[in-house]
Amino acid sequence: MHPDFHYIQSLLDNHHTGISAIYARFSAGIERFVRANSGNTDDARDVFQESLLVITRQARRPGFQLTCPFEAYLFMVCRGRWLNELKRRQRAAVTIAESSGFTDNEDAGALADATLREEARDKLFRRFFDKLSAGCRQIIQLAWTPNTSMEQVSAQLGVSYNYARKRKSECIAQLMEWVRAAPEFASLR
Repeated sequence: MHPDFHYIQSLLDNHHTGISAIYARFSAGIERFVRANSGNTDDARDVFQESLLVITRQARRPGFQLTCPFEAYLFMVCRGRWLNELKRRQRAAVTIAESSGFTDNEDAGALADATLREEARDKLFRRFFDKLSAGCRQIIQLAWTPNTSMEQVSAQLGVSYNYARKRKSECIAQLMEWVRAAPEFASLR
């Protein structure tokens, strides 16, 4: 475990003092970076806050380990999010001016890439999950609830066990068909 894990723990625990320390120590550098790359103060604040949320979600996943300095990881996630935002805005030529205040760290780059890729997968999944019928969403959510058996799901829905299993399979198949057909799916594998 990296000594900077205390920053991650502050995010996980929603610890006000720890989160304030993260803002005090790192937000100015991220703002300089975003402003140097076609952004403004509001853009920097958005990128910083969204990146902290993404990092927190990633840290909640089983097996997460901080293997690099938090500063480098945070910068790489912010950098990736800002690059994605610039691409979304379709700026003609995107030239990134690296901030000399952050050190490049191979582990941070790999961890940030994994975090951003996982965020993109989650967005893709949520986009198509929300397109499912209310019944499909309900049966999948119930079936994916920890420590809930299909017998419990079928009882809760008032349907037979076999129907619940069949319906869940059909709903998941539809969801996976839509996800696999999405143009961005291949790049997220």
